[in-house]
Amino acid sequence: MSRRSLLRALGAGSAGAALTACGVPAAYVEPGDRAGHDSSATDHTLHFANWPLYIDTDDEDLSKRPTLAGFSRRTGISVTYTEEINDNDEFFGKISPALMNHQSTGRDLVVISDWMAARFVRLGWVQEMDRSRQPNVTRYLDPQLLGPAFDKGRLHSVPWQSGITGIAYNRAKLGREIRHTGELWADDLRGRVTLLSGLDEAFALLMQGNGADITRWTADDFDEMCEQVEKRVRSRHIRRFTGNDYIKDLSNGDVLACQAYSGDVLQLQADNPDIEFVVPEEGAELWSESLMIPNLASHKRNAEKLVDYYYEPEVAAALAAWVNYVCPVPAARDVLASAKDEETAALAANPLIFPDGPMRERLAIARDITSEERTGFAKRWNAIVGL
Repeated sequence: MSRRSLLRALGAGSAGAALTACGVPAAYVEPGDRAGHDSSATDHTLHFANWPLYIDTDDEDLSKRPTLAGFSRRTGISVTYTEEINDNDEFFGKISPALMNHQSTGRDLVVISDWMAARFVRLGWVQEMDRSRQPNVTRYLDPQLLGPAFDKGRLHSVPWQSGITGIAYNRAKLGREIRHTGELWADDLRGRVTLLSGLDEAFALLMQGNGADITRWTADDFDEMCEQVEKRVRSRHIRRFTGNDYIKDLSNGDVLACQAYSGDVLQLQADNPDIEFVVPEEGAELWSESLMIPNLASHKRNAEKLVDYYYEPEVAAALAAWVNYVCPVPAARDVLASAKDEETAALAANPLIFPDGPMRERLAIARDITSEERTGFAKRWNAIVGL
């Protein structure tokens, strides 16, 4: 299941929808009510909830996580690490009852996607981090990721990993390059194109293809994008809408071009060098999945230490070499470049891990869909997609 999956339903199946659509109060928590008793000084533990396969593991023993072990050896803090986040909305439903009722979630650190992180910030369900205790974050965080619209100054969130939503295609089978989003609608791709099914995953790239500034997109931009997609659905140009299963379609040749995530494509290229990933000339979305400290966390300082640890360039490099997403610590590139292993050193030059200057100029962080917009926008998009 995609780590960037959609809030797919707008009713009983969605805890988030239930809060806004059924008359339930928004459950906003005031800043003064977010901190709990911090036991970090006497209790050297930490509960860290993350997505599956999103941290480095030992080649000989997959239950061992070298970077986490290094943190524990250095600090004496024992980390309980759970791979319990399989879907943003599912996880929201799991912990929202506690947060809206001003109770501890039992977790000190979680990783969630931008659009869900925006909801947590709006509801006041996460705490500000103390940057005076995080010198590595202050020094090494990628400037391009510093100021998302939902969290100005990154007070409540720190990117765990980042990525790009762009276009993947099979250059050998297509017989030409793709450089513009509009080229997805060429006649030779009819019935051989897929788009992502998730509204939050799909909309930005498609809007950029129409020339919209996704940092401040409007309802008119949304309508134009939907009308375009509706037209392509009616003409059967779009084969289908997908989650991460586009990987199979692209690999077996059923699809020649699709919306895709940079990290997925980098993995595909290891087996099929004909697969290309492109950031279109009109631009692509740069996104993050971020570390956040929920309200009433019992080990806030320990959590802040762990966040800062992962922003040491050496540690960030070890993580990037394993997960192959866009590294939020540009200084990690020099660490990888100096690696004795040639394959590891080559990662330093890969723009899907460390985007170069020209690529960065075409990347933008989309403003999030507000709570007031979401119900109507999701209803229209889900009707197009068939959800």
